[in-house]
Amino acid sequence: MKAAIIGAGIAGIASAIRLAVKGYSVDVFEANDYPGGKLSTFEHTAPDGGVYRFDAGPSLFTMPQLVDDLFRLAGRNPADYFEYVRLEETCRYFWDDGTRLTAWADHNRFAREVEAILGEPGQHLLDHLADSALKYDVTEKLFLQKSLHKLGTWLGRDALRGYLNLPKLGVFGTMNGANERRFQHPKLVQLFNRYATYNGSDPYQTPATLNIIPHLEYNIGAFFPKQGMVSITSSLEKLATDLGIQFHYKARVDAIETTGKQVTGLRVDNQIIPFDLVVSNMDVVNTFRKLLPNARQPERILRQPKSSSGLIFYWGINREFPELDLHNIFFSNDYQAEFNQLFGKNGPASLSNDPTIYLNITSKHKPDDAPPGHENWFILLNAPNNTGQDWDTIIAQARQHVIRKLSHVLGVDVAPLIETESILDPRSIESRTSSSQGALYGNSSNNRFAAFMRHANFSHEFGNLYFVGGSVHPGGGIPLCLLSAKIMSELVAD
Repeated sequence: MKAAIIGAGIAGIASAIRLAVKGYSVDVFEANDYPGGKLSTFEHTAPDGGVYRFDAGPSLFTMPQLVDDLFRLAGRNPADYFEYVRLEETCRYFWDDGTRLTAWADHNRFAREVEAILGEPGQHLLDHLADSALKYDVTEKLFLQKSLHKLGTWLGRDALRGYLNLPKLGVFGTMNGANERRFQHPKLVQLFNRYATYNGSDPYQTPATLNIIPHLEYNIGAFFPKQGMVSITSSLEKLATDLGIQFHYKARVDAIETTGKQVTGLRVDNQIIPFDLVVSNMDVVNTFRKLLPNARQPERILRQPKSSSGLIFYWGINREFPELDLHNIFFSNDYQAEFNQLFGKNGPASLSNDPTIYLNITSKHKPDDAPPGHENWFILLNAPNNTGQDWDTIIAQARQHVIRKLSHVLGVDVAPLIETESILDPRSIESRTSSSQGALYGNSSNNRFAAFMRHANFSHEFGNLYFVGGSVHPGGGIPLCLLSAKIMSELVAD
């Protein structure tokens, strides 16, 4: 049996591995000349010849067991391919008024930090993390491990447990509302509101159920791959190749060929290649619009509002900052105003003049990612998805706002320290990854029914067509993309 995967993103590679283990002969078709999609890498050369390495996209690694599972599934030792370490610090937080807070992996240490710096009772933090763990425990097997589009999912023991615990899941309130009830200090509310951005949502709209997200980071842990985030991609590609999977790069799929209720193959470079099964890791909107234009279009899902996107500055910085670590957040002074602008609540969607800045520096843990005495700065701003904004103007303004904010908080003029630069914006995200409107996480999760507004991992029209990746169930981000591949493979007959 022959299977084709459209797209060598992380979900596509994971799908290929799972199908190969089932006995399929697998070919992966990727339009770019590299694997990983957003989870890729590139380098800058400094004026003095030194080299900065950057992970292009995702920068936080959680739930490493989902990567390890793929090696074990294939009968391999994960450590022979991929190594990582658990972080002692989850993130360092900075505010314009000089407040600084370190989120420690050790819950009690984090609680003491919160109490000492913000005056917030540490027990409030511990209660919040316990509540996050409960939400995860109740929902994981139901929402994350199974298809929501199969009747059997809603009839089992896991479903019954979900029904019984529905009041505890926060379905009918917002993340911000729940966090304001939990915490006294607005800075701690802001800190936990930011987890809505992990799937491109607005904490003032998204349901409090998404307070499940901190569980992944604090209770399971935040990790760092020893060779950088791209080693998730490279190690899985190596495993896939060892399993005999064929990768075809610069191979753009033009169409999914169908006959009746079955997919028959792919059209690639005007050549039709027959396959018994097809899995699309391409954004579901573009899968239907571009590859299946004559199929029944699931308009209700395809037209759902999209998640936010991102604006990324990659800077080579010619000095070191000991007050910074791997993950750093510089918060805006008016978080709600920032999200109102981001999602166009009071006008066209755009960036705030006072954006929250995420700053990732992998050279803190992998020194050869920057020349000695230098740092590789990955700066991410939450940005609206691409609806035709004047991005050149937005980018120029945002760059100045970032420099101003970082210079103020760090007490150093950042501008002259930038010796290399490249930029990724919603337009280039859209063109490089075929993400509809450059959205990072597919559909938005800004309503309580969002989980049901993602496309199934299978086709309702074609019996041998499947879908994986961040635009379908269960959602975006590395862990959920890997889970989408797991759900898909369990739907495929052995």
